[in-house]
Amino acid sequence: MSASSTTVISPEVLRIDAAAESGRIEAWIRESISQKLRRRGVVVGLSGGIDSSVVAALCARALGAERVLGVFMPELDSSDDSLRYGEILARSLGIPTVLEDIGPILQASGCYRRRDEAIRTVVPEYRSDWKCKLVLSDVAGGAQYAISSLVVRSPEGIEKKVRLTAQAYSQIVAASNFKQRTRKMLEYFHADRLQFAVAGTPNRLEYDQGFFVKNGDGAADLKPIAHLYKTQVYQLASYLSIPEEIQQRPSTTDTFSLPQSQEEFYFSVPLESMDLCLFGKNHGISASEVAKDSGIDPQQVERVYASIDAKRRATAYLQLAPLLAEEIPQVRH
Repeated sequence: MSASSTTVISPEVLRIDAAAESGRIEAWIRESISQKLRRRGVVVGLSGGIDSSVVAALCARALGAERVLGVFMPELDSSDDSLRYGEILARSLGIPTVLEDIGPILQASGCYRRRDEAIRTVVPEYRSDWKCKLVLSDVAGGAQYAISSLVVRSPEGIEKKVRLTAQAYSQIVAASNFKQRTRKMLEYFHADRLQFAVAGTPNRLEYDQGFFVKNGDGAADLKPIAHLYKTQVYQLASYLSIPEEIQQRPSTTDTFSLPQSQEEFYFSVPLESMDLCLFGKNHGISASEVAKDSGIDPQQVERVYASIDAKRRATAYLQLAPLLAEEIPQVRH
């Protein structure tokens, strides 16, 4: 897949041969598990979303359904749809599953308490029976900077949107990160007891833009779809016959108690447009060319390009291995 600065970009540049790509990834999974990782199978955390569904399906095809364990890990803020869709996916693949309710662990670690304490610094009346989410300003729509705000809703249905202080934002995110790190801890528990590997589920947008938690959902032994743009993941989903209701489900973070799309939380652009912008940025294509088919104008594309660079700088450390004062040679026999 290649392009130049004179290429007219359209969604077709992201079209893949789904059958060939599926076969290539399946072969890579088999080799990785047996030759490099030397494990017996794979653990996949199932969220009911398109990415984890495609990863589970690829692993089941590569290794056999009995060698893939799906793990459901709901908590107090999880949508009931996540577990329901995850169960639909597992039944369609015929893979074994386990259910781990992580709510008690999160309560014991202070996840919810620490988050609520931060929220009350900007919304003093906030209580544990309220709902909340973080939203990002619409960069493509004209916002000069990607600024996060907090949306809260009282039990009476009264909603309020407030700007966050840097300290409050950081503590809310830090507390919420308990969720991804707790889930990964349990995935590795099951992987260790079964001699399995842990499969990560990030797509290219998430991997490139740092939309993951270090040592949380960013931790894995193999990441089968990290090279695929989001729209390409959907193409694979169609080829793999992922249940239609999962293919039609909007992408969600399922991290906060109010419904929240990935766009409003992190990308601020519809995912189809974000795919084209990231492809254009990666291939040196001008904003005016990307704008012709992305659904946003050239100025908006330029703002998205700037946001891509900013996120890459801000999240570069997420990709780093632990730093060593001196390199240690790895001797293998």
